[in-house]
Amino acid sequence: MINPLKIGASLVLMDLFNMESIFKAIQEEKVTYICAVPRLFLGMILQSGTNHYDMSSLRFCITGGSAMPPEFMPLFEQKFGVKLREGYGLTEAAPICTLSRIRDEQRPGSIGPTIPGVEAQIRDEQGHVVPTGEIGELVVRGVNVMKGYHNDKEATAQVMKNGWLYTGDLARMDADGYIYLTGRKKRMVITSGFNVYPREVEIVLNLHPAVEDSRVVGKLDLMRGESVKALVIKKQGVTADEKTILRHCRTFLSSYKVPRELEFVEHLD
Repeated sequence: MINPLKIGASLVLMDLFNMESIFKAIQEEKVTYICAVPRLFLGMILQSGTNHYDMSSLRFCITGGSAMPPEFMPLFEQKFGVKLREGYGLTEAAPICTLSRIRDEQRPGSIGPTIPGVEAQIRDEQGHVVPTGEIGELVVRGVNVMKGYHNDKEATAQVMKNGWLYTGDLARMDADGYIYLTGRKKRMVITSGFNVYPREVEIVLNLHPAVEDSRVVGKLDLMRGESVKALVIKKQGVTADEKTILRHCRTFLSSYKVPRELEFVEHLD
């Protein structure tokens, strides 16, 4: 939100956030640029009646926060005549590390090359740079990388090594420097751009008197990238249904961390 102000641009703040209000805002405020998680752009693609709105002011859109299904990128451009590009960033290297440029062709599945002032490498478990096209951990350094976690030298030392930030994301890089995310080294679920640490949700689940043990995983979700799913072992002789346990979760967790699906199982692999 600071970057537009820095260049003298305006920001459109919305009290009501849904598909209809977004299209109205673009038409009435002559919005030129949108940066959002994939869920918003997927919603725009799937929304009916969009031909009734004047979208001619919109010039460029960037998606990030979670993976955008590659097959929907050209669909957005075809429907609205606007370029949609994918970027990548993380809190420790805010706000962005890579971006597919508006002047270049979007390579399906790529988060683009690094932006000016940022370097990236793909490294193996020993910290060596892997050959082009091979998968390893994405590490970055640049003016946007944090100095460290506040008052936590141990946590800082785990991710910062000789000025390089180890992102915990697995990726590969092609010969032109375009990066493709392939998974995560860290155990984390990203839903609609929000980070959910499974252990936090599991601790809350295990506090319920009917839960013997639990495991939280990410489930592929078209609109959210991933959704939070809980696998739960119930204690013998104790009765509890899905609604009761999820109500318990809502008491202690933010709404985006609450499992959207709960499955009772006999054992956890």
